[in-house]
Amino acid sequence: MKIINGKVITPHRILDRCALLVVDGKIADIRQGDIDAPGVEVFDAKGAYVSPGFIDLHVHGGGGHDFMDNTVEAYLAIAKTHARYGTTALCPTTLTAEKADLLKTLEVYAQAERQNNRGAQFVGLHLEGPYFALNQRGAQDPKYIRNPDPTEYREILAASPHIRRWSAAPELPGALEFGRCLQSHGILAAVAHTDAIYEDVVAAVENGYTLVTHLYSGMSGVTRRDCFRYAGVIEAAFLLDEMDVEIIADGVHLPAPLLKMVRKFKGAHRTALITDAMRGAGMPPGESVLGNKDTGLKVIIEDGVAKLPDRSSFAGSVATADRLVRNMVTLAGADLTEAVQMITTTPARIMGIHDKKGSLAIGKDADIVIFDEQITIKATIVNGTAIYVAADR
Repeated sequence: MKIINGKVITPHRILDRCALLVVDGKIADIRQGDIDAPGVEVFDAKGAYVSPGFIDLHVHGGGGHDFMDNTVEAYLAIAKTHARYGTTALCPTTLTAEKADLLKTLEVYAQAERQNNRGAQFVGLHLEGPYFALNQRGAQDPKYIRNPDPTEYREILAASPHIRRWSAAPELPGALEFGRCLQSHGILAAVAHTDAIYEDVVAAVENGYTLVTHLYSGMSGVTRRDCFRYAGVIEAAFLLDEMDVEIIADGVHLPAPLLKMVRKFKGAHRTALITDAMRGAGMPPGESVLGNKDTGLKVIIEDGVAKLPDRSSFAGSVATADRLVRNMVTLAGADLTEAVQMITTTPARIMGIHDKKGSLAIGKDADIVIFDEQITIKATIVNGTAIYVAADR
């Protein structure tokens, strides 16, 4: 495949009137002007942007399906749904659940990964919970929340090589040992749904935790204990330069001032954009279910977000990746290269896949998204195969 007449987005600038050549699923050449490659399929970008494919580190579902449905069909449908919005790689994400359900998820992931050739690529499982602070559970089901259990988590880790990240509250008994265990297995440990104070987060970093899951959501800020103020996880995330953060940049979970704050103090090199999308992503407003379709939590989708029925809390995002990029430009004031970096280069580094994905460079996977000035997706290409092409491109 050869893509012509595109504005190619690199980590530092935009190159106009470029051509990009794909051979055997890899990027073989990029240059301004044209590339002499007779006999290949030609895709005319018609002046649109040619970007690295979007990488979503935290997604639960979409298109009416949830990964906790624990079916191959759900996995494949979610991958196909998010590809329509520019996502070329994603981490299927669980909710708090019984051990048996998590073990079942590991089996289904392995089956689905082998069959997934028409959607965003799976780049490892993200286990969100069940080791959380009950007070910061959000929409997570409280009956499954518990402290880290070495017997349990070692059994889960032994059951699959596909776990790439795990989110937990670091102040819980046994959570620091858990972080060290994850680190020893090469698994990303993340701070989430937590009442930790600054000192707890410092200890967490010393014991393997490197990422803050959906910054501002389900975590402590400044608190008082016996008249004294303590900095929380939010402040720790800003103060600890070595910590990465991910944000739900849907404009609802985080309004414009907070998006601007994260951009200013963490920067594009430490911030990953995530959808945290549940099954309602890509679906019309109305009633839905968070988690397993049969046993999950009933929610309502309105105002561009999922809410608990009593509207006391958000219950997940319905964002898609294109919306995140658009919001960082229009709400947070980021330039396009900066916004794209937050959903390509930065998440690729965080997940340790930057040698293959996250930027347009010769030898890397041909994961490419083409979009216009409004960040409307015109085409999504995964490993050199066009997975989605808009009818009006």
